[in-house]
Amino acid sequence: MITSRYQVPASALPDDPSADSGLLRLREELAAEYDLLESVYHFGETDFSFLSVRDSYALLDRISPEEFLKDEQMPYWAEIWPAAVTLSHVIMESLDIAGKSLVELGAGVGMASVAAAKKGARVLVTDYSTEALKFAVYNALRNGVALETGRLDWRMVHSDEKFDFVIAADVLYERVNLLPIVTAIETLLKPGGAAYIADPRRRLAEQFLELVSENGFMVTSSDMHDATGDRTIAVTVYKIERVAG
Repeated sequence: MITSRYQVPASALPDDPSADSGLLRLREELAAEYDLLESVYHFGETDFSFLSVRDSYALLDRISPEEFLKDEQMPYWAEIWPAAVTLSHVIMESLDIAGKSLVELGAGVGMASVAAAKKGARVLVTDYSTEALKFAVYNALRNGVALETGRLDWRMVHSDEKFDFVIAADVLYERVNLLPIVTAIETLLKPGGAAYIADPRRRLAEQFLELVSENGFMVTSSDMHDATGDRTIAVTVYKIERVAG
């Protein structure tokens, strides 16, 4: 079930006088809790600015032993990962998503979702972390896009909503997550829709692809590279569609 839904209103865009004050207020709230990092990216013909946490490892002290035993949730949401950058390039430069519905799983600070909204999609940004969703709201406001956020545990996806596109970046990092992600795609994807999963070529991706095939999907892949600092990161983007028939 997708809960705690919040609509970043279309009126809260850069040409709206109320947007600047709301953006400043939210930034002040985040700065009071986190050491912030703002980064500029260029996807397609568009410049973006994204806010994230400078050092996600500093957030480990916030997780109590009880919370970790319950969910084993690490603050992966706080960083911008290379797979999210690559997926954002694909969205802005290759996908025809204008006017289509799209949901992102494990969105973190919302980079790929913001790119999709800029491209004209109707976007629902989801993450298990409510902290992540605050950053997604800020980044939507900062880049002048309207979208919706919602909390989603991909282990328990019970929703009648269906989307033309399901996207996710760097979510195949734990074996226990693989089947829930496949189930989430199965539950959320419209007939004739497509899921795009970007992954930095983790070994677990092979097991994920086996599960995807076993559940009636076909996969095509594109191997790409993205620069992060002085490193080049290899990323594969998997397009997942239901087998016809």
